[in-house]
This record gives sequence, C-alpha cells and structure tokens, in this order.
Amino acid sequence: MKINKQTTWIIIAMILGVIVGYGCNVLSGSPAAANDIAGYFAMVTDIFLRLIKMIIAPLIFTTLVAGMAGMGDARTVGRIGGKALGWFLTASLASLAIGLVFANLFQPGANVDVPLPDVSASADLKTSSLNLKDFITHVFPRNIFEAMANNEILQILVFSVFFGLALGSLKDTKARALIEVIEGAVPVMLKVTDYVMRFAPVGVFAAVANVVTVQGLGILMVYGKFVGSFYATLVVLWAVLIGAGFLVLGTSVFRLVREVRQPMLVGFSTASSEAAYPRVMEKLEDFGVKERVIGFVLPLGYSFNLDGSMIYTAFAALFISQAYGLPLTMEQQIVMLLVLMVSSKGIAGVPRSALVVVAAVLPMFNLPEAGVLLIMGIDHFLDMGRTATNVLGNAIATTVVAKWENALDIPDEAEERTREGLVAAE
Repeated sequence: MKINKQTTWIIIAMILGVIVGYGCNVLSGSPAAANDIAGYFAMVTDIFLRLIKMIIAPLIFTTLVAGMAGMGDARTVGRIGGKALGWFLTASLASLAIGLVFANLFQPGANVDVPLPDVSASADLKTSSLNLKDFITHVFPRNIFEAMANNEILQILVFSVFFGLALGSLKDTKARALIEVIEGAVPVMLKVTDYVMRFAPVGVFAAVANVVTVQGLGILMVYGKFVGSFYATLVVLWAVLIGAGFLVLGTSVFRLVREVRQPMLVGFSTASSEAAYPRVMEKLEDFGVKERVIGFVLPLGYSFNLDGSMIYTAFAALFISQAYGLPLTMEQQIVMLLVLMVSSKGIAGVPRSALVVVAAVLPMFNLPEAGVLLIMGIDHFLDMGRTATNVLGNAIATTVVAKWENALDIPDEAEERTREGLVAAE
C-alpha cells in the first residue's frame, strides 16, 4: 500500500504541530502569551478553512445538479433518499447504543480527579437553537444566494435537487446546453479543490499547533481515562461500520477505507468535517461511485449521518452522570438514547453541535448542564476522533447506497495501483 506525498506531509505536519505547539506552550511563560502566539496559528487555520468553505457551495451545486439532471425523475431521487436515510437511521442508533454500552463498561466518569463545576454554573451554549421544528423549516431556503454565502449544505441540496430535476425534465437544446455547462464546471471545481488541498499540510500544522499551544499536553494526562476509553469505543464503532459495509460491499470495503484514509486524516487533524468534504468526494469518485449518488447522498449525510458525534453525545452524557454521582437506570438510558436520536437531527451547522446536544439533554434527566464544562477543555481532542469517524461513516454510507443503486464501478487492482503510482508521484 503506497502512501502519496500529501498524506505523508499531513502526518509530518501533525507531528511538527505537536512539537512546535508544546514548545510554545512551555516557553510562553503565561496563558496570555500562549493565547497571543496561538492567535497566529489560528489565523493560518482560519485562512485554510475559509478556502475550503469557498469551494463547498459551488462543488455541491455543480455535482448535484449534474447528477439530478441525469436521474430522470423524482421517484429515483426519492428511492435513493429513502435508502440513504434508512442507513443513516440504523447507523445513528447503533452509534448511540455503542456509546451507552461502553460508557457503562469503562465508567470514565467514576472517581474523576478534577474539580466538579458548580451545578448552577452556565455552560454558555446556545441550546435554544436545538429545535427540531425550526430545523425542518430551516432546511428550505428563502434565498439560494444567502444559503450559498452561509454554506447551508441542506438548503443548497434542496435547491439543487429542484433545479436539477427541472433541468432534466426539459428536453430542448437550451436545457441540454446548460447541462453541458454545469457538467463541464464539475472538473473545474475539482481542480480548484486540488489547488486548495495542496495547502492542507500547512492548515493541519497550524490547527494542531494552535490547540497544543493553548492547552498543552497536560490536559490529556488529567483526562486520560476519558480520552482513552472514548477512542477505544470509536475503534469498536469503526469495526461495526466496516463490518456493515462488508455485508454489502464484501472485501472491497477494506479498499474503500484505504481510499479515504487521507480525508479522514484531514478531518482528524483539523477537527473539521468541511475540511475533509472536497477530498471525500474525489476519493469516492476514484473508488468508482457515480457522481449522481455522491452529489446527493454525501451532503445529506453531513447533516443526518454523524456517527462519531452520535457516539460522543451518549458517551459524554454518561460521563457527566458518573462524575456527579447521579447514575441513570437502564430505562432512563434507553429513553436518553431515543431523545439523543431525535435531538441530534436539529443541530446541523451549529458550532460545537455535539456539546449543544449534550447540554440540552442533561436537564431532561436531572443532570446539571454545568457538567458540560467538565469536557469543554478537552473537547477539541475528542472532536478530532469523532470528525474522522463521521468521514468514514459517510464514505461507507454513500458507497453502500451506490452499490444498491448499481452506481458503483470499482476499478480493478491493476488500475488502482497505476492511479496510486501517478498520485504518489505528484
């Protein structure tokens, strides 16, 4: 298995980010100085993420419209959407259940050796935005340009579906010419994506250095049991997701995991699903998934199929319960699973969305919302793992739906080796 040069540079950037960040943390002398230094790293990271956000809206629009125009009718869209949502629902329930089971098994909050925040303290998270009715309304755009400016993925998806179906239903030459223009724009956007992703190692270095400069590495020692048990639980979820993919894709699922290792690494190091999105699209195309399925299922999954975030909400809620010595009965935990399942679908696009869900659900079970303060300091290191898991889950989901739709043409081993050799040489 060859690792291309960019993946190698991303790994090196992560290591250098830890070293430089730790050095800045030790030598800064005070938290204020550390924050000042970290601000420069944050600036570089922000520039990289801005470049990523710059391409997401046109990338989704062009790929989805091109795909919709080729689907033919709304029934095809409904069939693909139904299969995707069925997978998303099952994966979300499995993720939540695994989180609850292993939080009970590992007991990460028992005898936690940190001061507990006062139960009256505020976590300062906008839980009021956690409203399923408002979310459903928000899915439908008032203005497509506003939606694109704000990178509202679901709103862009809804408009693109209508636009693509309307365009595909018109049979005149003008409509055909417009379809050809949009189809021609897809490779252009992918080339722009390639240019932006060449800066990924720099963005990764800055993101890691920023966090380590401010937090240091000592916080990992304090929360070692929590962090270690959470990542062990993620490994179990990965095994379940890959196993489910194996049932549909066979041994090809292992080639898929190898294919998406780079976007997973980008997601892990930046803790940003958006940063990984363009590269996931490219890698799924390389794997043989048809563009029409990628363009529809992948953005849908970014709102409804966040397996890593699901497992984290369950795990974090029980951690807080254990830390405060307020155990939940099995019946309460089952109810919590269902509440988390519904609540999590209303927070797409909300900053620190997993923490928002946890903070909103805790009071329903007589647990202090202030418990979220226990994990806010360590959240970035946990977000890295759940973001990589979200990337893996959506890659598998999209490929499985493509398989069900006969829209998957996996290249043979010889073709893949040739392509990997060309990519590694770049």
